[in-house]
Amino acid sequence: MNVSLENKDKVNALLTVRLEKADYQEKVDKALKDLRRKVQMPGFRKGMVPASLVKKMYGKTVLLEEVNKMLSEAIYNYIHENNVNVLGEPMPNEESQKEIDFDTQEDFDFVFDVALAPEFDAEVSKDDKIDYYDIDVTDEMVDMQVKMYTQRNGHYDKVDTYADNDMLKGLLAELNEDGSTKEGGIQVEGAVMMPSYMKNDEQKAIFANAKVNDVLVFNPHTAWDGNAAELASLLKIDKETAAGVKANFSFQVEEITRFVPGELNQEIFDQVFGKDVVTTEEDFRARVKAAIATQFGSDSDYKFMLDVRKHLMDKIGKLEFPDALLKRFMRQSNPDKDEKFVEDNYDKSIEELTWHLIKEKLVKANEIKVEQADITTMAKEATRAQFAQYGMLNVPEELLDNYAKEMLKKKESIDGLVNRAIETKLAAALKDQVTLEHKPISAADFNKMFE
Repeated sequence: MNVSLENKDKVNALLTVRLEKADYQEKVDKALKDLRRKVQMPGFRKGMVPASLVKKMYGKTVLLEEVNKMLSEAIYNYIHENNVNVLGEPMPNEESQKEIDFDTQEDFDFVFDVALAPEFDAEVSKDDKIDYYDIDVTDEMVDMQVKMYTQRNGHYDKVDTYADNDMLKGLLAELNEDGSTKEGGIQVEGAVMMPSYMKNDEQKAIFANAKVNDVLVFNPHTAWDGNAAELASLLKIDKETAAGVKANFSFQVEEITRFVPGELNQEIFDQVFGKDVVTTEEDFRARVKAAIATQFGSDSDYKFMLDVRKHLMDKIGKLEFPDALLKRFMRQSNPDKDEKFVEDNYDKSIEELTWHLIKEKLVKANEIKVEQADITTMAKEATRAQFAQYGMLNVPEELLDNYAKEMLKKKESIDGLVNRAIETKLAAALKDQVTLEHKPISAADFNKMFE
């Protein structure tokens, strides 16, 4: 067997593989021998079919299989042993590849087009200045988070007089134009509503300071700005019918319920951070602020890597790629798409490929490796972040482990976790190597950069 590579230019090459009979015959004979032991034919016992008959019936198929195996191994081994940086898979050359007759030929020549990755340097130093956004954690954010914790420990009280955000329960009845109850009209017993969610301020004001047993007259259609879904839910009818209901309704208040947040006390401290980890409100708020800052830190790192990408792509400039070969590969990978799809998407794919190659060099230069422990840790951190969104910071390790194990059962989850682990390690390494231009920013302005 002979394998050779001929560079046509910096990014295109021809890979030639020559297979002679001596290279594959032993493997073909062994495969036929193994097949003979398994094949069954009428008139012959299993394993007793004449070798000549087996060869006649299956010889070409076995030859094709063995040659294909050897060809794949030869290409793979040559590329890896010679550190050839290829893009995609080698494809049969459409000009130099001669037609092969497996019935008459014993020696075979295969010629492949190979797309070579462009040569370039991707390095960073203190001369590279990259923006790093420090998202401000405001007292208001801390207050909102603390409020969420106290609300989780809140309770509902029955009260006599309505105030904003209270919930009302009572008898709802459709009225005639003269204000009398409509016979056969819509009536809902135990109707529940929160006037504070009404869209119309005048209608909302009707319920101000309402008391139990009061009878109030309002217009649901006006109150909810004709929203069919809201009206259907309140009136217990379908949306199509609700859209046409524009009459006034009476509402007899039977019950007023008010939500009362829980007190910020040791019970909440323990729920959030673990028993006796925090014992004062000052320490609790400080830890809540730190937790929010940690979440923002991941967002800042994500933006940092986007800026690193743009900086390095601008610094390196446009790279030379084997465009014709990559477009051909793109067409073969998307057989259901037309030529316009390739032309419309090629530039974007090259942009992504360029960043992929840059990142590969950065990962290699920083000797970044992802072990199984890193993937498991990333799965647990992803789970922890999900719980944190709901204010659950003191999640038991056992629960994190269980959620992580479920994530690791899915290949797409593992691939995503590997990429996140690489990005996290790479961001940490690059932040030490470049000059960070720290920029304080509000969360609102930070989010606007992604709109």
